[in-house]
Amino acid sequence: RKAFVEDFVDSDACYLEVLRSPYANAFITDIDVSKASQLEGVVKVLTYKDVPDIYYTSAGQGSPEPSPHDKRLMNQKVRHVGDRVAAVVAETQEIAKNAISLIDVRYEVLKPVLTVEDAMAPDAPVVQNGSVSFGVGAPADLNRYNEGSDPREGSIFYPFPIHADSKHNLASAAHGQIGDVEKGFNEADVVIERTYQTDQIQCTPLEPHVCFTKVEGDRLVIHASTQVPYHLRRVLARICSIPESRVHVVKEKVGGGYGSKQDILIEDLCGYLSWITGRPIYARNTRKEEFIANSTRHPMKLAVKMGGRKDGSITAIQIDCRANTGPFGNHCLTVPMNSCSKTLPLFKVDNMKFDVYTYYTNCPPAGAYQGYGAPKGAYALMMCMAELAKALDFDYLEMVRKNCVEEGYMLNILKGLGEGREGTVVPVGSCGLRRAIEEGAAMMGFDKPLVQDPDSNWKVGRGFAMIQQGSGLPGLDHSTAIAKMETDGSIIVQSGGSDLGTGLDTITAKVTAETLCIPMGQVAVISGDTDASGFDTGAYASSGTYFSGNASLAAAVNLKKKILDEAAFQMGENPDNLHLEYPGVIVSKAGARLGFYDLIHTATSGTGRGQLMAEGSFATNNSAIPYGAHFAQVAVNVRTGEIKVEKFYALQDAGTPINPELALCQMYGAALKSIGHSLYEEMILDQDGVCLNANLTDYHVPMIFEQPEDFKAVLIDVDDYYGPFGAKSISEIATNGAAPAIGMAIADACGVWIRDWPFSSEKILRGLGRIE
Repeated sequence: RKAFVEDFVDSDACYLEVLRSPYANAFITDIDVSKASQLEGVVKVLTYKDVPDIYYTSAGQGSPEPSPHDKRLMNQKVRHVGDRVAAVVAETQEIAKNAISLIDVRYEVLKPVLTVEDAMAPDAPVVQNGSVSFGVGAPADLNRYNEGSDPREGSIFYPFPIHADSKHNLASAAHGQIGDVEKGFNEADVVIERTYQTDQIQCTPLEPHVCFTKVEGDRLVIHASTQVPYHLRRVLARICSIPESRVHVVKEKVGGGYGSKQDILIEDLCGYLSWITGRPIYARNTRKEEFIANSTRHPMKLAVKMGGRKDGSITAIQIDCRANTGPFGNHCLTVPMNSCSKTLPLFKVDNMKFDVYTYYTNCPPAGAYQGYGAPKGAYALMMCMAELAKALDFDYLEMVRKNCVEEGYMLNILKGLGEGREGTVVPVGSCGLRRAIEEGAAMMGFDKPLVQDPDSNWKVGRGFAMIQQGSGLPGLDHSTAIAKMETDGSIIVQSGGSDLGTGLDTITAKVTAETLCIPMGQVAVISGDTDASGFDTGAYASSGTYFSGNASLAAAVNLKKKILDEAAFQMGENPDNLHLEYPGVIVSKAGARLGFYDLIHTATSGTGRGQLMAEGSFATNNSAIPYGAHFAQVAVNVRTGEIKVEKFYALQDAGTPINPELALCQMYGAALKSIGHSLYEEMILDQDGVCLNANLTDYHVPMIFEQPEDFKAVLIDVDDYYGPFGAKSISEIATNGAAPAIGMAIADACGVWIRDWPFSSEKILRGLGRIE
């Protein structure tokens, strides 16, 4: 049965191959494609000279996007190793690769910018020195600002201001505060300042980016492994200069996304080439291309200042976040902001301040990644809280209990945490955070001291972190679904949501079946098809269950009303006297019964009132925030620096899960993935910006046999007010807790506080003074 993109590739499809830059920062001074173009079987060779002068963002975000439009299909300037230099479409993959080898390119090689410190330097090379324009909010001195722009570098368009200064490599900035942090620090008995750093890692889905594009009539059709069908449609329509209605995107089964498939990374080039050649084209990244030309997690440096009293109360928190977005600004504002917006609201602290700065560099591009900035913020804030507790000689568990939020607490900090605009202040809704903390502490035995073997090199320690995430983007996201009854009484739901293997289609079917009192097997779901479903902002920001699920619930509720109304007409009853019973029967108070099959058969006959179908949509300013607490016990070998995670317990409030078994699977998978991030995942770049471990042999991802021996995921059931049947999101939050929990456990075991992640044996030994 057809499922994935490859299953839909036509037998006469052409192949797309891309020539990529060997340099991190260079101008193309000359490019000769004549030999490649003359090779038999080559359909098209494309360079920066041939592509439209249209700029966009690869970030699949709602329009107007909070990301700069700073990307073109190809540019004269290449800005990272792996950037596009030329593209070849040929009748076979072998011909395409041979043609690539025949392209002659000459470069003017420039000094690369590889770190935030490089980017901030007064004499730093400018990564994006194109002219700047705005949709709204242009500064008065824009013309003067654009003086000195290099026309070879293209342009940058900001839909609205995000406090960028591209001439100084600043891609975006954000600031906010509540209360008076200086007053808070003055009231503290102890104030500490710590800096925490995270490195660049890859999403590593098993299925790389892949798409198949073709032209049918006057329409462009895209079969893609994507999280954002509607955003992909909008971007391709813009690039091809055609109406969105002439672009048909079909999201096929997705072999893993983890955020990377929120970015539009090969569909733009493949789709455009199909449009101009009229040929069906298949494109698939190699694993190396996934590392050097895909989105990665933003490296960040977070300086945290925190003050507390001897009674354990925190008086003030200040965060300065410096993020590395690579050469393009996709997600450059929102991911770093999430390091604050998904962590600061955990604290009942009156004085908080954050400053977020994101810089352009010539590193591999950054973008969306599961957790979307929250894991890094959780690592920094929770580690700092544990260090503050130690400095105060106060029990860390008690400090967390004293300072964590609870239901009804007003989240004033959210006002400054909108995505380029003012955020919405709301109280904490349903909250299982305290239950997660208490149950996890009991499971881990936090009330009992650990027993150490004085004769062993292995020392044992424990740690835990409180965490949160979101359920979509209230005030920004929107989802739509259509439910219709077929002539056999079954239901088809046309959902705009995108199932990435997360089980969203199953949730849609369960929500519909529950509402209409029918077996789940009588519900079919069509999703992620821009022709066959209503608009949906996509599967990101943990929005699937909350937004797409609520839209499906609304469609089912509206269809239920129509079913009862039609049944009342056919039965001569008042709709208020009817109700549904399993399996798909309308029952009156007097006991009369009418099955769905008979209902729809009459409705669709020549004398009936037509097919029964209903639309449902969902948008809200209310947030269903999932909470959790993750606990770790580790053993550290103080002679070798080896780290073993012996126990890991993930406890999460996901509301009332619609599919508990799948929810637990998501928790296990995300937690294990985040253990890998914490212990060994890291992209290693040399001084020229070349990734030295761009493969799954040298880049260590966690294997199933590397899971902790004692590994538990626990759902904390809480009835949420806003989620469908009380459900909240589940998977992203499970990536947030491992790093701080393991980091604290290492410090508890051997006294070494590792403030740059991942945690390695070398860092342990250096902290113990065994190596320099």
